[in-house]
Amino acid sequence: MAPMSRPVGALLLLLLSLTLRLVAASSIRDPERDALRAFRAGVSDPAGKLQSWNSTAHFCRWAGVNCTDGHVTDLHMMAFGLTGTMSPALGNLTYLETLDLNRNALSGGIPASLGRLRRLNYLGLCDNGGVSGEIPDSLRNCTSLATAYLNNNTLTGTIPKWLGTLPNLTTLWLSHNLLTGEIPPSLGNLTKLKSLKLDQNSLEGTLPEGLSRLALLWELNVYQNHLSGDIPPRFFNMSSLGDVSLANNEFTGSLPSYAGVGMMKLDSLLLGGNKLIGLIPASLANASGMAYLSLANNSFNGRVPPEIGKLCPIKLEMSGNKLTATNEEGGWEFLDRLTKCNRLEILALDDNNFSGTLPRSIGNLSRKLLILNLGGNRISGSIPSGIENLIALQTLGLESNLLTGTIPEGIGKLKNLTELRLQENKLSGPVPSSIGSLTELLRLVLSNNELSGSIPLTIGNLQKVALLNLSSNALTGEVPRQLFNLPSLSQALDLSNNRLDGSLPPDVIRLGNLALLKLSGNHLTSEIPKQLGSCQSLEFLGLDNNFFSGSIPPSLSKLKGLQMLNLTSNKLSGSIPPELGGMSGLQELYLSRNNLTGTVPEEMVNMSSLIELDVSYNHLEGHVPLQGVFTNMTGFKFTENGELCGGLPQLHLPQCPVVRYGNHANWHLRIMAPILGMVLVSAILLTIFVWYKRNSRHTKATAPDILDASNYQRVSYAELAKATDGFADASLIGAGKFGSVYLGALPLNDNGTLESVPVAVKVFDLQQVGASKTFLSECEALRSIRHRNLIRIITCCSSINGNGDDFKALVFELMPNYSLDRWLHPTPEALKNVGSLTAIQRLNIAVDIADALHYLHSNCAPPIIHCDLKPSNILLSKDMTACIGDFGLAKLLLDPGIHDTMNSESTIGIRGTIGYVAPEYGTTGKVSTQGDVYSFGITLLEIFSGRSPTDDVFRDGLTLPGFVGAAFPDRTEEVLDLTLLPSKECLVSAVRVGLNCTRAAPYERMSMRDAAAELRTIRDACVQA
Repeated sequence: MAPMSRPVGALLLLLLSLTLRLVAASSIRDPERDALRAFRAGVSDPAGKLQSWNSTAHFCRWAGVNCTDGHVTDLHMMAFGLTGTMSPALGNLTYLETLDLNRNALSGGIPASLGRLRRLNYLGLCDNGGVSGEIPDSLRNCTSLATAYLNNNTLTGTIPKWLGTLPNLTTLWLSHNLLTGEIPPSLGNLTKLKSLKLDQNSLEGTLPEGLSRLALLWELNVYQNHLSGDIPPRFFNMSSLGDVSLANNEFTGSLPSYAGVGMMKLDSLLLGGNKLIGLIPASLANASGMAYLSLANNSFNGRVPPEIGKLCPIKLEMSGNKLTATNEEGGWEFLDRLTKCNRLEILALDDNNFSGTLPRSIGNLSRKLLILNLGGNRISGSIPSGIENLIALQTLGLESNLLTGTIPEGIGKLKNLTELRLQENKLSGPVPSSIGSLTELLRLVLSNNELSGSIPLTIGNLQKVALLNLSSNALTGEVPRQLFNLPSLSQALDLSNNRLDGSLPPDVIRLGNLALLKLSGNHLTSEIPKQLGSCQSLEFLGLDNNFFSGSIPPSLSKLKGLQMLNLTSNKLSGSIPPELGGMSGLQELYLSRNNLTGTVPEEMVNMSSLIELDVSYNHLEGHVPLQGVFTNMTGFKFTENGELCGGLPQLHLPQCPVVRYGNHANWHLRIMAPILGMVLVSAILLTIFVWYKRNSRHTKATAPDILDASNYQRVSYAELAKATDGFADASLIGAGKFGSVYLGALPLNDNGTLESVPVAVKVFDLQQVGASKTFLSECEALRSIRHRNLIRIITCCSSINGNGDDFKALVFELMPNYSLDRWLHPTPEALKNVGSLTAIQRLNIAVDIADALHYLHSNCAPPIIHCDLKPSNILLSKDMTACIGDFGLAKLLLDPGIHDTMNSESTIGIRGTIGYVAPEYGTTGKVSTQGDVYSFGITLLEIFSGRSPTDDVFRDGLTLPGFVGAAFPDRTEEVLDLTLLPSKECLVSAVRVGLNCTRAAPYERMSMRDAAAELRTIRDACVQA
């Protein structure tokens, strides 16, 4: 037995020794475990990526952690969806070589403790958006650092000079932050640097010459800063450079004569938007691989060197300079050489001093050419017929030149054209009928030429055209009815200053989406069709200088968005319709030089936006009002109306005659009658006021007439005060621009029994300008609509509060899960309690919203435009059904019977919320269903990306649709909310719907009918998957 016991004992001793060594090793590495735990404690992990970070597994097996010899060397946590801040304990991971926290949502400063990581090779903090503060000086100790991605954050301060002491740095990205100051010359010491991106900051000063000595530098981007001075000449023969963007700064000086020599790797040179002068050097052609060359919007002069044509770029931009070309000097030779380039897609030469005729060789340019811009020059002669060979062309701009001859019939072969600009030339002859073959056209502008003949009927084939301008020509004949069958015509139809005759047909009613209609300066006759009053999107209507007769149609008063109405110089008769007084958004009204009679209607005092009024040269009589808008007569004209009187003294009108009462014997009657009348009226008004105040304090207020009293229970101020504990702060659940929302419990009649029901009471702050109008707008919008995905109004109250002041409130069904915004952007505490929305929940919400908007746009008469769709206005019921609320900015269209107060809102100014409002609202102010579609698209992208369109990262031109679109479809997972990555495959299609709804041009966006149907299909497929 003794011989066997010795091996067993030895084995036990060996096991004990190994155990002690493992325990010792574990204790040595405890500081690294503690550092990781401290990091975990400082962040939230809504996607559950860090679930493996627990005590049961060794930290080297935790998600995102790589170890070598038991030490943490790499942290790979890109796009984990982490929020919170970075713990200083990260500085205790002294073996760390890679720290990759790119594309999360971290905030706060960069820990100074990272300066202890002497082995750190890769630092990735880009695309977090909230990483802020200055770059800590301690990072100067990270001498092994090769790659630093700090872009797309909110870093402040200056670029540290010590960055130039990091000998191994190859990539430095600091773009899209808030950095100021100058680019430190010390960066010129980074001999291994290959990529330097400092774009979209607020840097100033000059471009350090030392950067031009970096032999390995391939990418240099300082786009959109405030840099100035001359560009160091050495940059223009750096053999290593491949991608250079110095655009949108304030650089001055000229390009050296050797620019491009030896730059064989150069792919992109972007110098646009500076103050560069001088000649374009022919030597640029030595950079033979260059695909993108932009010299636009500088002050370059002289000829374009013929050698430039040898470059064969994809994009060549030279717009907005002082370049010249003539036929005699061979100035167009560069264009002849470009005909050998088969990859050219964009050629922009507009706004220069090119002259002479266009060479025929222009028709031999690349069959891939998409954009050809030559407008704003002094080009003469005819349009070469060979231009019909450019079959891929989408934009052709030859406007503002001296072109003569006819528009080639062959232009109809350019089937892909979306924009054709030939205005401001001397083109003659007819508009070719072949133009009707351009069925993809969105904009057709042929104005200010000498075109003659009739408007071709084939123009009715342009079913996608949004803007059609044929003004200032010599066109004759009648206005074709086909023009009124163009469903996409929304921006403008301008046929003014031609020789068109005949009448304006009732078919004009079909222009329901049109914003501008100008038929001025023609020979149109007959009456103005009353159907014009149904063109509810009109903002500018010009029918002046024609031969229209009859009276002004009162139906024009239904054009509540109209800003300018010009009926000057016609043969109109009758009186000015009093209904025009309801057009409170109208800014300009021109009725001069007609045969109008009667008085200036008193109702016009309510036209609060009116700036210009001209009723001169008519036969008006009676007194000019002294109230309302007539108290400011700066732009008002009443001359040559012989019987008008009164008004402000500035008008220089005669005084109105005084009414006399009998003879001298009745002097006492003349004195006493007005006095007695005033006393009697005052007594009546005082009695009514006292009765109103007394009854409004002690009786239930009747709901406004715009709410059907038979469908809504009456409720008083006192009842609402009791239901909300006197509108206590403890009951406050939300606040906005026009008021606050309180939680309450109100006894309501339900099938004959009173039952206490939880409600949301929206109390309007009537001290805010527009609050009363918003209250009425919501009542009007909600009075007759019924849909499961629209917030249900229970009743309203328009009364007097306890202080005798006006009081207005709406009572809604309570939505216990509050707003979608709270779920998409929860506080850390809320995230712990409720978690994140699942992919199916988000799709259900998207379908609910789409269904509601489709109902408002297509099933309501008139259609209702919400105008302020966003997650905070989307409320969630107990079962997470989404309902659209807050109709304070809603716009009703095409309803002839709506109360004036409700629909007199001007479309001037932006309706909606920045980030969600359609881009066209900021330019034209015109509201449309397509504006709602845009807001829906933004909301949809926010639902699936988890990013708000107003996040700090979206500035300087970057938008949420642009951010998502750049990754779609191949890299969609990079923009999805990280909790949704497992469902990526079925959500790609949903993202596509969002992008299709947010297209810049309204006519390119989906309808809500199509969006709802497609989202429903996507959701069903996702459920089955």
